[in-house]
Amino acid sequence: MRRSIFLIFSLFFSILLFTGCDSVPGIKPFNQESVVLAFGDSLTHGTGVSKGQSYPDVLSELLGRQVINVGIPGEVSAAGLKRLPAVLEEHNPTLVILCHGGNDFLRKLDQATTSSNLDAMITLIRSRGADVVLVGVPKLGFGLQVPELYSQIADRYTIPLQRKILVDLLADNSMKSDAIHPNATGYRLMAEAIYDLINRAQKT
Repeated sequence: MRRSIFLIFSLFFSILLFTGCDSVPGIKPFNQESVVLAFGDSLTHGTGVSKGQSYPDVLSELLGRQVINVGIPGEVSAAGLKRLPAVLEEHNPTLVILCHGGNDFLRKLDQATTSSNLDAMITLIRSRGADVVLVGVPKLGFGLQVPELYSQIADRYTIPLQRKILVDLLADNSMKSDAIHPNATGYRLMAEAIYDLINRAQKT
């Protein structure tokens, strides 16, 4: 319990610190017609929690606007890339929150291919005039960490990256519903971290 409280306060103060010190690439402010889309796998879908507790659901509350959840559990990045064009055509988003790659790591797929697929997704999203916020997914194992490919992609496309939140959550058993998914508290903290990043990016 004490560790959970400590983690929550640590994440909160980290957000305050980053707000004061870090600059992030800018994205367009929302208007009345803006559409926010959460694209990814089970981490986006909300595996491990009840309906209404996924990070897109919580983010929708924080933003005061709908966040369309198009996460598919078990999806690898190649399948996500194949699915993406129809999703963009259907929803015509203003902002896409991209959280993908975890299943590639679990299946030990080539990281260069994962990076290439994420590159192609971002290129496709931006070709439709939408902004992208990227969420880094850690590779499980000794020394839980987010592969460097996420930072490289974020730098290459000058897009906001939330790199730390999933590492913090998945390193703490009290924040997980299983080995690879947050619980309700974890998804809420994930949503809050992404919400803060969006706010900072819109003020840049």
